Amino acid sequence: MKKLKGFTLIELLVVIAIIALLMGILMPVLGRVKAVAKAAVCQSNLHQWAIIWSMYTNDHDGYFQEYMPGESQTNEDRWPLVVRDYYVDIKIRLCPAATKPLSERGENPFAVWGKFEDGIYASYGLNEYVENRREAADFWKSVNNVKGSTANKVPVFLDCLWYDVRPFEVDQPPAYDGSMEQVFGTNEMRRVCLNRHNAAINGAFMDWSVRKIDLKELWTLKWDRFWESDRNGNYNPSPWTKAGGVQPEDWPEWMRSFTDY
Repeated sequence: MKKLKGFTLIELLVVIAIIALLMGILMPVLGRVKAVAKAAVCQSNLHQWAIIWSMYTNDHDGYFQEYMPGESQTNEDRWPLVVRDYYVDIKIRLCPAATKPLSERGENPFAVWGKFEDGIYASYGLNEYVENRREAADFWKSVNNVKGSTANKVPVFLDCLWYDVRPFEVDQPPAYDGSMEQVFGTNEMRRVCLNRHNAAINGAFMDWSVRKIDLKELWTLKWDRFWESDRNGNYNPSPWTKAGGVQPEDWPEWMRSFTDY
């Protein structure tokens, strides 16, 4: 009878080494593919939100919701409940990269704000400057107050670690990715300066378009009616832009390699 020859130990070790090598090559690729897929679903969610806010403003003569001051966790006038009649699936309130609530030990930048006492939670936030704050000249209030090409620079709804954001040109970036330090009342740009989508977040704009927003680009957007200008219309760029004089070493270390604006 012919004697069958099996694998030697060396041959088995070579096969195992090849498999390990292939896994080492493929795993980062699969990770990148997964991240791209999550970003695509996030943008799909935001396209739905653009439709929702478009319908809401159409039903309210162009106006957004009434301005609500403070950081209430139970107020029914916050956006998830204000527009509740305009959406069915509550899953669209969540970026697929951020699904675990802070209250359940979720960690930023991949965390959900809430869940609050009234059950509200999400991982998107509203630009507070679009709200209808009647006495404030710097608030947009209505889609009718945004003219021409400015609309695609005015963020409405975007990845956020809180339910709204009201930044200022001088707001500083977070010292580290996902920092929760000084995000209430001051430096609120930190609420949206989150590395969720490869040095970027996703956002919907006043022209109802949706796109990726690079993190350093956040300081160049037209958040309010006087962004990067005084009330006489004189140009006054944010100090966190190239036009405003920011230097590479001014950024926190985790952001220095990101695209400059």
